[in-house]
Amino acid sequence: MEMTTALWSFALVVGLLTLTPGLDTALVLRTSALGHRRQAWGVVLGIQTGTLLWGALSSAGVTALLTASQLGYEILRWAGAAYLVWMGAGMLRSRAHPEPEDAAAPADTSAGASADAPAGGLAAGWRRGLLTNLLNPKVGVFYVAVLPQFIPAGEPHFAAGVALTCVHVVEGLLWSTVLVGFARVLRGWLRRPSARRAMDRVTGLAVVGFGVKLAVSD
Repeated sequence: MEMTTALWSFALVVGLLTLTPGLDTALVLRTSALGHRRQAWGVVLGIQTGTLLWGALSSAGVTALLTASQLGYEILRWAGAAYLVWMGAGMLRSRAHPEPEDAAAPADTSAGASADAPAGGLAAGWRRGLLTNLLNPKVGVFYVAVLPQFIPAGEPHFAAGVALTCVHVVEGLLWSTVLVGFARVLRGWLRRPSARRAMDRVTGLAVVGFGVKLAVSD
């Protein structure tokens, strides 16, 4: 298999994976829909940074330790589950005290207002996205199981693996652009406190569910 063929084949596989709704999709949509545009892009960049690290570590053979060491996998799995439950519970707690239905709507950001910079902005979003990705051992196992199959014989293993991972990153960025744009369309509706509470509750429950699923999965 030539490198060009490998890139296109891998793009198809990870493209389907990228389009499948999951935790990443929920986090990006929720953060962007609430008007935190800078933080949403921080989440996107954090997730893709994690993807790039998993790909690089897999190409270097480091993440094979996850499949060889049951203890190492279990430690990472429980750490990831605890982090997701903690993050989801925080979203649920943030709406535990409802705002008045007639509360003032967030200021319009068209004139440079900072409605999309609360809760830490870009850096906080990047940390959240990175931790969410790196504390999910299934991402590492996916790369260990799938990535080597697409590296052509005779190609430099590390360089080819990173090149394939970059395809995944580019597709993730493109899809995230669509999600952020879609969420921005909904922002007017989400100015209502009741809609914002519903968004946090749904996303919080989804994140807690992902954490519980990760904890009980084999």
